[in-house]
Amino acid sequence: MIKVTILAIHNTLATTVMGPMDVFFQSGQLWNFINGIPLTPYFDVEIVSYDGKPVKCLNNAFIQPHRAIDAVTETDLILIPSINDIEKTIRYGKSSLQWLIDHYHRGASIASVCTGAFFLAETGLLDGKTATTHWGFVDQFQQMYPQVNLKPDRIITDEGDLYCAGALGAGIDLSVYLVEKHVGHEVAVQISKALIHDMGRNSQVPYTVFQFQKNHTDETIKASQEWIEENYTREIDFDDVSKNLGISRRTLERRFKKATGVN
Repeated sequence: MIKVTILAIHNTLATTVMGPMDVFFQSGQLWNFINGIPLTPYFDVEIVSYDGKPVKCLNNAFIQPHRAIDAVTETDLILIPSINDIEKTIRYGKSSLQWLIDHYHRGASIASVCTGAFFLAETGLLDGKTATTHWGFVDQFQQMYPQVNLKPDRIITDEGDLYCAGALGAGIDLSVYLVEKHVGHEVAVQISKALIHDMGRNSQVPYTVFQFQKNHTDETIKASQEWIEENYTREIDFDDVSKNLGISRRTLERRFKKATGVN
């Protein structure tokens, strides 16, 4: 079975730990159980903490890990959940940063959810590579890690053995995505159906475009953003938007990408 290790960190959002765990654990099981066929689990999932002690989440619930990070001798995939008080968490997590680096060089893939991307970036493994994070922390991330090619519009980034996902719910998207990569499309579809989860989301833009992409000087693009913001409940026809602005759709798309950094 594929071994997945989830690192529980103090003041994490509990769902960014338990949500991915449930996706991996139930793959090959929940769908099979519902349909009366033999269970075929694909993932061996465990939770670890720095010292093996319970971790208090941001909602004041506690997660009891299976063991400490030092007891992990091998793993195929490590998942980093969200972190709170980013600089403090990084400062107190220096030993686990080296633990991540060591396991990566021994062949493990690493995935981050939400602000967990900061923790992953701190290892230096994302330098020169693409990443994403929660839309509300884009400016801070870019200031701290300018060497990382941040794609704030993406829900998931994939560098082959390094993965990032946006905010809390995107942790489920990423987990299903990784199920598909490891054991195939059919199993990913099955777990999505069993959990009533929509596969295929690939952009944070519908949720975040106006929060982090107006810090530019293109007034035409600002006007387009404001119009969309005011009419977000309608079906958006970008041909109409470009026509109202007096430019072609192709020009609108080109200038939008240049002004906002969204691909």
